[in-house]
Amino acid sequence: MTTQEQVPTQEKTLEQLCINTIRTLSMDGVQKANSGHPGTAMALAPLTYLLWTRHLRYNPHNPAWVNRDRFILSAGHASMLLYSMLHLTGYDLPLEELKNFRQWGSHTPGHPEHGEVPGAETTTGPLGQGFANGVGMAIAERFSAGHYNRPGHTILDHYIYAIVSDGDLMEGIASEAASIAGFLKLGKLIYFYDDNHITIEGNTDLAFQENVGQRFESYGWHVQHVADVNDLDALEQAISAAQNNEHPSLIIVRSHIGFGSPHKQDTAKAHGEPLGAEEVILTKRNLGWPSEEPFYEPEEAVAYFRKAIERGAALEQEWQKRYNAYKAEYPELAAQWESELKGVLPAGWDSTIPTFKAGESLASRAASGQAINAIASRLPNLIGGSADLAPSTSTNMKGLGDFGPEGNGRNMHFGIREHAMGGILNGMALYGGLIPFGATFLIFSDYMRPSIRLAALMGQKVIYVFTHDSIGLGEDGPTHQPIEQLAALRAIPGLTVLRPADANETAEAWRVAITHAGPVAFALSRQGLPTLDRTQFASASNVAKGAYVLQDSEGTPELILMATGSEVSLAIDAANKLRQDNLRVRVVSIPSWELFEEQSSEYKESVLPKSVTARLAIEAASPMGWERYIGSEGDSVTLNHFGASAPAKVLFQQFGFTVENVVAKAKSLLHKA
Repeated sequence: MTTQEQVPTQEKTLEQLCINTIRTLSMDGVQKANSGHPGTAMALAPLTYLLWTRHLRYNPHNPAWVNRDRFILSAGHASMLLYSMLHLTGYDLPLEELKNFRQWGSHTPGHPEHGEVPGAETTTGPLGQGFANGVGMAIAERFSAGHYNRPGHTILDHYIYAIVSDGDLMEGIASEAASIAGFLKLGKLIYFYDDNHITIEGNTDLAFQENVGQRFESYGWHVQHVADVNDLDALEQAISAAQNNEHPSLIIVRSHIGFGSPHKQDTAKAHGEPLGAEEVILTKRNLGWPSEEPFYEPEEAVAYFRKAIERGAALEQEWQKRYNAYKAEYPELAAQWESELKGVLPAGWDSTIPTFKAGESLASRAASGQAINAIASRLPNLIGGSADLAPSTSTNMKGLGDFGPEGNGRNMHFGIREHAMGGILNGMALYGGLIPFGATFLIFSDYMRPSIRLAALMGQKVIYVFTHDSIGLGEDGPTHQPIEQLAALRAIPGLTVLRPADANETAEAWRVAITHAGPVAFALSRQGLPTLDRTQFASASNVAKGAYVLQDSEGTPELILMATGSEVSLAIDAANKLRQDNLRVRVVSIPSWELFEEQSSEYKESVLPKSVTARLAIEAASPMGWERYIGSEGDSVTLNHFGASAPAKVLFQQFGFTVENVVAKAKSLLHKA
């Protein structure tokens, strides 16, 4: 590559014109919206210009090309930088969309949204999430390449680039993700740290004085420094060195936020607010910009950027030839990979899902473990693991090897890094072709909540295996006993929560999770649960409906007991006791509120008829949300306080999860009726 000194003056002039086009479009978009973050986009224009015109492999007319490089703007607040690049390089993002930045119905939201913005690889904004997503994508790239590439046929081989900010690196999720990335030697990761010394409150020295380079070197990253983001030659050399390193790379780039602004460069004023109409004009003059009109695009710059269309088509065409040769030699592998990328499940994938004998006591976590191992051999793209809890969560896939610095097996070891695990799983799902899962105790879902929320927002197929789901875990005490977590997870739009009642409901829940399009969270027991006799009760296949009549009396019921998970068997025992007094009692198992809400009004009425107002909900968790099913006249046996340290049986007794208490509450409801 020629150095900047060797580049002809005319070409340098065109380079600068292109760079300033990015800057001016970004500041104009923020100014027109009267909202947003112009400074980072103005500062990093040279970096994105260089990366997108000389290094990034992509096809603007096919953003989903499978062997493309991934580009993540983890500093999602600088979204106008991404939108300007997508528009200029020919993605389906016309100038009108930049003019509608942050407006209703536009494809240029305040922070990049996957699925909403053509070319946005992931949804970013909550800082650190994009950092972790990139690690997941690098894991997916290595795993998929290892399983599908063959000697002489390399069909997957690309990089994952990201721009990360001071804010990203202050967040704990980034530390967790950087640690595991370094351990795994994910050499396809190339991250640019925008070292601009500015946050919203002022200089980063207010709260951030660490040596970032040394920190990342200790993680096992390859660290380089570029003293000035405007030095394209130095950037070029750093990128080339990163591309040829077996370790993940962090390129620390010194930049000046709000570059070119006479009064706001290098100040917090350039970070999170428009420059102001007058300052925009002054900045354009300072940059030698040929027009003060908003959204001016020099023809020469646009033409240069749009070369990406032809270049991208050629890259994909060349790859397609190589893939066709691969497909001819390995037709079965190619067919399998194509099916996985389309989300098509192999025929008979669920034929070995186990069924369990009635009367057997089995924790739902153990039943889940058996289901995982039954389907793993038939789903070669099922990959996952736990946050150092595989023996406790029953998530080890036997005989399928470990994914590590040297191994390319299917058992992930995330370490005690729940938040990074959540973000990494999102990256793996976004990459395509894989069905990722991650496991930990339900109480620690709190550590993962931001990532779970983003999985739901993006509609990504991620499976969370949360075990030790109630006071039933016993002696570990209230620090480990989830109370409010079920309600908190159910409150996330787009997340499907499954709390199965016994081993057979658990097995069916896995069938639901694998076929479901969006994220799914299991809540599974530590303690043994009785396996229900399905000759007397409805089939466990009703899990797919979210709720169903498990046990009924002759005639119209006068009382409905409803429960989830470990409390369903308690509801059955209480119903049997109530029937001794000739009461007509219905028992409803509700493994998933979300799935039940998707059913027809007729079906919901058949399970929970409005005419029956005496309703009692039983769940060893917060009562929050149950009002939708028990109504104003119902009641619940739930927990509005933390647990305690004692054997599980003692806790259930002390906190009222007994046949006697349920019967008493039920009769009280009937009295009121």
